[in-house]
Amino acid sequence: MIFHKVQLDNGLQIIAELNPNAHSVAVGYFVRTGSRDETPEVSGVSHFLEHMAFKGNEKYSPDDVNRIFDEIGANYNASTSEEITLYYGSFLPEYIDTALELLSTLIYPSLRQEDFDMEKKVILEEIGMYDDLHSFTAYEKVMQAHFKGHPLGSSILGTVQSITDLTAEQMCEYHAQQYMAGNLTLAIAGNANWNRIQELANKFCAHWPAGATDRPTDEATPAEHSQVIIEKGIQQQHIMQLAPAPSAQDPLRLPAELVSVIIGDDSNSRLYWKLVDTGLAESAEIGFNEYDGSGTWLTYLCSDPELTESNLKLIQETFDEVNQNGITQEELDRAKNKLASRLVLRSERPMGRLSSLGGNWVYRQEYISVEDDLKLLNSVTLDSIHNLLKKYPLKHSTTAAVGPMTSVAD
Repeated sequence: MIFHKVQLDNGLQIIAELNPNAHSVAVGYFVRTGSRDETPEVSGVSHFLEHMAFKGNEKYSPDDVNRIFDEIGANYNASTSEEITLYYGSFLPEYIDTALELLSTLIYPSLRQEDFDMEKKVILEEIGMYDDLHSFTAYEKVMQAHFKGHPLGSSILGTVQSITDLTAEQMCEYHAQQYMAGNLTLAIAGNANWNRIQELANKFCAHWPAGATDRPTDEATPAEHSQVIIEKGIQQQHIMQLAPAPSAQDPLRLPAELVSVIIGDDSNSRLYWKLVDTGLAESAEIGFNEYDGSGTWLTYLCSDPELTESNLKLIQETFDEVNQNGITQEELDRAKNKLASRLVLRSERPMGRLSSLGGNWVYRQEYISVEDDLKLLNSVTLDSIHNLLKKYPLKHSTTAAVGPMTSVAD
């Protein structure tokens, strides 16, 4: 693997992890914007913009964009999170010119009024679809409550009201503010020529406006909160719980990832054997989510409503045991092996490396190779886990419940 980096005069950062032995190449534009950067008046605009990107520009119509991606056999898409909007594609190396031009087109689409009006209906349908997913409703509610008064509490999709009221002019203004070159990172992984990448980036991106936006990254300080959304027509109870955890910049983030695997992975974890394998719950997991300046422990329980209270007690007992006594060396070694396997297997495809490559750069301005990742993983000790649990114990500060129950005991 050979790593390269360069910054254009307008502030666009370009990074590449090149492998001449790979059979494909993956390219992604990481835009440092998401729901946390929106005001309530334009809630959901980042995700809306992701959809609008595929409507093309003066050169390429919406049909052209999708047709040409298909003609070169690309696997392409986009995603929006609380903090990053990502436009990406993977394809054969000989199509780098065409693919990079099309991906660059997505960053600066025409944002035509007629496209805006049509896509607004699609967004509203999507909001309705997710409203029917009870685990998603629980996630939205628990995020809003946990991060109340903090930008991370903003909904990625927005609301029916915010999307209905959103105007094309507001979208254009947000795009001009957030899609400046200094807010973007172009990442490439796989089989490509570095000189050619720079030529293409200068051709397609050098004229983009310079500048960057500031993002406050104060750590959230959530107050305890619990809420119940009653859905009598469903058979299971969905519980989401959040608690503070390390941020994306905290060295404790890797110990946190290992603890989440040991305690709440979807297989061979303590919660799995205690609740899922025994048939007490369909799902019982804890995950670690990292953000700019903040992080969360996310606990999810899905079970028969009558078993919810006892299941929550079992989860709390598990957390108390870990907080008090830590984990064993055997558990830590097993989790390291599991994460190492996932890391290496994912890295064998350029598309698998892209998110790690771009994420490390956007959040920490650092390049971490697979070998570096493995060294960092192996450097975690029981003392590291102890320090993590002392600062960020397993618990819940915020709870959201969706299901037939009228109340849920904390």
